Amino acid sequence: MKSSQTRTATQEKQQPPKVRVPQHALKKTVNKFTRDYEAIIGIETHVQLSTLTKAFYCCPYNYGSQPNTGICAICMGLPGALPVLNSKVIEFAVKLGLALNCKLSLNSKFDRKQYFYPDLPKGYQISQFDIPIATGGYIDLDIPLEFGGGHRKFGITRVHMEEDAGKLLHSGNGAQVDLNRAGVPLLEIVSEPDMRTGIEAAEYAAELQRVVRYLGISNGNMQEGSLRCDVNVSIRPIGQPEFGRKVEIKKLNSFSSINRAIDFEISRQAQLHSQGQGDQIVQETRLWEEDAQKTVTMRKKEGLSDYRYSLNQTSLKLFSLRNMLITFTTLCQNFLKRSVVAEYFDATLSSGADLKLAANWIMGDIAAYMKNEKLSINEIKLTPKELGELIASIKGGTISGKIGKEINDPVEIGKMIDKVISENPKQLEQYRGGKTKLQSFFAGQEQQTARWRNILKSESFAEFSILSSYNTLHHFD
Repeated sequence: MKSSQTRTATQEKQQPPKVRVPQHALKKTVNKFTRDYEAIIGIETHVQLSTLTKAFYCCPYNYGSQPNTGICAICMGLPGALPVLNSKVIEFAVKLGLALNCKLSLNSKFDRKQYFYPDLPKGYQISQFDIPIATGGYIDLDIPLEFGGGHRKFGITRVHMEEDAGKLLHSGNGAQVDLNRAGVPLLEIVSEPDMRTGIEAAEYAAELQRVVRYLGISNGNMQEGSLRCDVNVSIRPIGQPEFGRKVEIKKLNSFSSINRAIDFEISRQAQLHSQGQGDQIVQETRLWEEDAQKTVTMRKKEGLSDYRYSLNQTSLKLFSLRNMLITFTTLCQNFLKRSVVAEYFDATLSSGADLKLAANWIMGDIAAYMKNEKLSINEIKLTPKELGELIASIKGGTISGKIGKEINDPVEIGKMIDKVISENPKQLEQYRGGKTKLQSFFAGQEQQTARWRNILKSESFAEFSILSSYNTLHHFD
């Protein structure tokens, strides 16, 4: 049916031998044709979830296993086989929705998405149509300086749950169907059309990969198909409010491929417009050919009416998240705690702290202190900058790790310094005479004299610097 309407990738492959286009040449072509046009880019990302069993079935999925060894009657779409929802799928969807700043739908449902592929034995896919589990989010990221730098905020239209299809194994004797992947749980993240360059799209996809790996809901490996990106690209004359006709690009197996495919497609569409052939840009699905560095037609793009969505009667019709509010609260709190700690860690590293020592301090002494005192990391007195200074002092040998863990408040420190100075007048005179190595002697005396408590209770860690630099030993001036 589709073959009569579409120029296939096979037909395009019958052209003369392909020559790989150098990246610098592609960039020149992009710049030549796109000066008067603006690209509009959105991404649909499928994330394969790391659950023990499939979305609606009890059979497991193991990447790389022998074909059709991880299937059951439900995977095969046999009559009478009824799906049962895996609750972990909802839990992972909620985690991702929270991480992407989305609004959760407390009531949702599953729908049947009808289309007929050889690797979809039921003839439909269990998905979500009009009531996705999460909507209206965003993702923040910083573009690397080598790509121009700057902060970007990309909208997230929706996150919804669905099951994966099987796969076709092509050989010289035709194609065979492997249903191991059929029914594996997916989360589809649909972005707003907020991206304007291939670099922005690639960085967005890379950030999504970092998020799902951090949450522990997917390994995010593109080479295994655990994270798959379909890019929608259109262009319009600069200043025109209406969007152009979009083209979807599939078979993008790396972030660099996303960047190059978008650059090529922008150039192709801009060239057609500049030649007065803009009507040849049709809504279709194209494949990215890595060797030839170009996109080729795969099939005409289906519209929503082609999928004939309907309520999925045999799965959980309507599930309510209201009974899971306690679980949601716990998930949210745990995620926020991990996020805040990660930010504290990053800020500590930004102050120049040693990575391993910073990790040891935060996961060890600071975590223990927060647990004992029932405090969050935002409630402790020690700032990331101060922790970085402390770690630098320990690493530089100015103080020992033991001293670093036993400092009290500035008033107490001042009293102890006065005591040490008054009890060691001879050493004080020698220090004033230029024997600055006695600094370590005074620090040792402080340690012996003090009954210091935890550094985390200090109102100002900056006062501690009087023990680590003779310039701040104001008592010796």
